[in-house]
Order: sequence, then structure tokens, then C-alpha cells
Amino acid sequence: MAKGAGPVRARDSNAAPVNGWKRREKHPGVPWDRHREREGDTRVPQDRHRERVEDRGVSWNRNPPTAKPEPRIGIRTGIGMSSMDTFQSPPPRSRKDKDPGPTSVTIPASPFMQKLGFGTGVSVYLMKRSPRGLSRSPWAVKKINSGCSKSQRSLYQQRLREEAQTLRNLQHPNIVGYRALTEAPDGSLCLAMEFGGEKSLNDLIEERREQGLGMFPAATILQVALSMARGLQYLHTEQQLLHGDIKSPNVVVRGAFESVKICDVGVSLPLDENLTVSDPELSYVGTEPWKPPEALEPDGIISDKSDIFPFGLTLWEMLTLSIPHLPIPESGSEEDSFDEDSFDEDAYYAALGTRPALPPEAMDPAQGSVRELFLVCTAREPRERPPAARILQALEQGQL
Repeated sequence: MAKGAGPVRARDSNAAPVNGWKRREKHPGVPWDRHREREGDTRVPQDRHRERVEDRGVSWNRNPPTAKPEPRIGIRTGIGMSSMDTFQSPPPRSRKDKDPGPTSVTIPASPFMQKLGFGTGVSVYLMKRSPRGLSRSPWAVKKINSGCSKSQRSLYQQRLREEAQTLRNLQHPNIVGYRALTEAPDGSLCLAMEFGGEKSLNDLIEERREQGLGMFPAATILQVALSMARGLQYLHTEQQLLHGDIKSPNVVVRGAFESVKICDVGVSLPLDENLTVSDPELSYVGTEPWKPPEALEPDGIISDKSDIFPFGLTLWEMLTLSIPHLPIPESGSEEDSFDEDSFDEDAYYAALGTRPALPPEAMDPAQGSVRELFLVCTAREPRERPPAARILQALEQGQL
């Protein structure tokens, strides 16, 4: 850490994020526009659902050897789509590395590409690349919307350049890959990424709930946890980078969970040698329901453990088929079944940053390993959460 520099503190901001994707125009049952983060609201409620993790011989806070594990799961490509585009994000941050410039890649006009999703100021399209019978893998292209004002376009272009700069330095089978930063025929800056399907983990959770199938099997949840842990271990220890917005919409799945990738590094933050965000000019963004308690405190210290808390909540999502801190919908419920008039907004804000309770069905003995991992990862104190490397070691060695 540089002399005189201190760890970054969580703080409010009024800008809007560009990293959230919506797959549907209307998100089922979640009145997101009513639940923006309150400016100046620094209440940090006590965790009302703390539970003691049984000691099963796993020393969660012991760092394992730093040797890079060999991937076990065959990974292809993908880009996730989120429905959380109404939350605040900080102003653009500066980077020491030189921003990548546009490369010579021809991007079709928007009407000739399939729209996959959208966020604040941007849309994502499927770009097929098989001209004259040649077989090439498709790309996912993030493009600035044509309706943006000149000032908005300048802001979003800067953010795309920053995301491209981060993404191009990452190469891991569990992290979505960079392909190009280029310009569309209309002059819009576009970020091209690898693509491997249209389903995010959030999409699959919604589908499973609507079909009345109940929670995911423990083996599937642990498989997702393993892939995510590999990606987070790479980001934290090899790249010294905090993802900053872990959640089910930012996890993309291909096929029957044979490919699982973390995507969307648009709000990532650099970590110092102590795995802490020490640059005072930087801010943690995240998405409200998944924010760790330290991100809600005015003096909260952001570190690699700030990714572990929402990682645990992502496992909770697969157990409950719900979004953290919102009412758990009934299995087989319809998209418009959420009653906004009866929604307790004060209770929602009071619950942010706490460990949500598990429903009775999640107490199935078959889910014991998943529960243990969820509980230890959502500890209120960051020092009590295991590092990604320790989680990876426990999962790979079958210690759960």
C-alpha cells in the first residue's frame, strides 16, 4: 500500500450503472424502480439470522497453497444478462494502463442483430460471425444506445473503454472473455465479448420457480460454486481485482451447467497487496440486494471478502429461487404476482447487508454442504469469511 494511502470506504454516488442487463422489458415480480438506494442512509442493521456453522473439520480462513488449480469443467463462452439496471454507480474511475483503442472489426447495424438485453444507456446484441459458410463462434456486443445525449454518450464511451481495458487483461475459463473494442457503422463504440448462450443463472432460477421445480439439487449448486470460486480466486489472487458486482445475473450458464462463467467486470476495483481496495478515489458499486454489510457502512473497508458475501447470497438464490431480502415467491408463481402495495419497503432496507433466513425446505440433509458454505460466506465480519482460494480448495478436495 502506498504511503499515506488508506483503504477505500464505501460511499454513495448518483451515477447510473452500465453493467446491468435486462433480458425482459418487465422483470417478474420485482418493483426495482421503487427501491433505489437511499442517499445518506447509513443504517446497518444487525444480522438477525446469524447461525453457527457446524465444525466439520474445514478451516475456512486458512489460505491454501497458491498453486493454480487445473480446471475440471469443460468451459465454453458466454455473457450474462441482469435485470438490475436501476441502481447507482460511481463516476468513471481512472486507470493507470492505457485504454484500448478501437480495432478494425465490422459490427452490423443494430436491426440486423438479435437483441439479448439492455442496461442503462447500452444494449447487448448477438453478433453472428459465419460469412460465406465459414463457421465462427458468435460474439455478444455491448453497444451504446442511439438515443443517448451527447454528454451521456461521452460518459458511456469512457465506461466501455474502462471495461474493455479490464476485460482484455483477463484470461480464465470461468471469466467471460474480451474480443474487441470497435465502432459500429453509426460511430457508436462497441465492446465485443465471447458468447456461449442466452441464459444467465438468474434466468434459470426464474424458469425453475415458474415451473414449480423447487430448489436446485445440491450437486448443481456445488458445481456452480466451484466454477465461481475458480473465477474469483483468479481475479483476487492472480489479477488482484475485486469483481464488485457478484450476483446470479452476472453468472452465465451453458447447457446442463457444463459451462459456468462470471461476467460483467464493468465496476471491478483493483486490490492492493493486502487484497484491500486502497485507492480513496474508488467506490464499491454492487447491486443493492447483494451488497455486503461493509459496503453499506460509511467507513466500511472494501476487500476481496466483499465478493465472498454476494457469492454466498448467490448460493442462497439457488436454494430459495428468490432475490435476497425480497419476499420469497411461491413455487409456480406467475410474473405479475408480486403485490407492490403490500411490500414493506422499510423492512427491505433494514434487511440489506444481513444474512437472509433459509426456508424450511432448504434444511434438507442433502443440502448440508451447501448450507455450510452459504453460512460461512455470509458471516457479518469480513475476516470470518473464507478467501476464494480456501473455498476452491475445500470444493476441489471434497471437504464439504
